[in-house]
Amino acid sequence: MTALRYAGALLLLVIAVALPVFDGAPLAITIAFYTLIFAIMATGWNILGGYSGYISLGHAAFFGVGAYTLGLLAQHYTIPGGYEPFFLLPVVGIITAIIAVPIGIITLRTRRHVFVVLTIAMLFIGQLLATNLSTFTGGSSGLALPVPPWMGASFNYPYYYAALTVLVGALLVSWWIRQSKFGLALLAIRDDEDRALGLGINTGLYKLAAFVLAALFIGMAGALWAYFVTYIYPQFAFDPLFDIAMVLMSFAGGVGTLAGPVLGAVLIEPAQQYLTLTYGNNGWSLVLYGALFLVIILLLPQGIIPGLRTLWERYETRRRAEPPVTEARTPVDRPVPRRESANQ
Repeated sequence: MTALRYAGALLLLVIAVALPVFDGAPLAITIAFYTLIFAIMATGWNILGGYSGYISLGHAAFFGVGAYTLGLLAQHYTIPGGYEPFFLLPVVGIITAIIAVPIGIITLRTRRHVFVVLTIAMLFIGQLLATNLSTFTGGSSGLALPVPPWMGASFNYPYYYAALTVLVGALLVSWWIRQSKFGLALLAIRDDEDRALGLGINTGLYKLAAFVLAALFIGMAGALWAYFVTYIYPQFAFDPLFDIAMVLMSFAGGVGTLAGPVLGAVLIEPAQQYLTLTYGNNGWSLVLYGALFLVIILLLPQGIIPGLRTLWERYETRRRAEPPVTEARTPVDRPVPRRESANQ
C-alpha cells in the first residue's frame, strides 16, 4: 500500500506538471493557478488546525502580510517584473513567519473559542493597518507590483509552475511533520493538551512552531497572488472569505490528513470559479460554501479521505468476519447391501 501511495503521488505530480501542455487555455490555467494557491493555504493551515487542533479563522491575515511584503520589497529595491519576484518568495515566507512569532505567542495563550475570536480579530486588525498606514501600503489607493514582461497565451505558465513548486514544498514539510516527533507532539496536543503537558511535552513551543509554519506558507501564497494580480487593496488582500475557503477545503478533504486539503481545494475552488464566471460576484459562492459546510457536518464530519477510509475498513472487517463459503458435496449413490432372509 505504501508503494501504491508513492506511485499515485508521483503520477499526480506528473499530471500537474503536464497540465499546461495538454490544456493550455488561459482560463483553464488561471483556474488551476487559483486552485494551487488555495491548496497551499489549506495545506499550511492544516499544519496548525489539523495537526494541533487549534482552529484559526484569521490566518488569512498572513496572506495579506505576504502580499504586501512582496510589493514593498519590490518597490524598495526596484525589482523589475519577470522571474526575480519568484526568487523572493522564500524571503517573503521568512518575513511573514517572523511577524507571526509575537502574534502566535499572544494568541496561543488561549484555547478553543477564545483563540478563534482572537484570530478573527487578527485578520481585521491587519486590514485596518494596511488601510491606515498609507505611507507604506498606499492605503485605500492600493499598492502596485511589478508587471511581468511575458505576454500571450503562456502568460500564466510561470505563475502556475511557481505555485506548484510551493505546493510541493508545503506537502513535503507537512509529510515530514506527520512522520516526525514534532507531528506526534502536535497530535498529542490535539487529543489532550493537558495530558501532553503532563507527559513533559513543551506544548507552547510546538504550538508556536505550527502557527509560524502555517503563516509561512500562507504568506508565500499571498505573495504569489499579489504578483499575479499586480495591484492589491487592503479589503482584497485581507479577505475573510479566504479564511472560510481554506478552512472549508481542509475539512472537506479531511482535516489532519496529508492529501485532504489538496483534495478539498481541487473540488471546491474550480466550482467557486465556475460560479463566479457564470453568475458574477452575486454571492453564489457563499451559498456554495454554506451548503458544503452543512453537507460535510451532516454526512462526512471527518472529511472525504477519512470517511472513505472508514468505509473501506468496515468493508474489510465485514469481509473477514464472514465464514468462508464451501461448496456443498453431493451424496454418492452406493449400492444397498441385500439382506439374506432367515429361511435361506
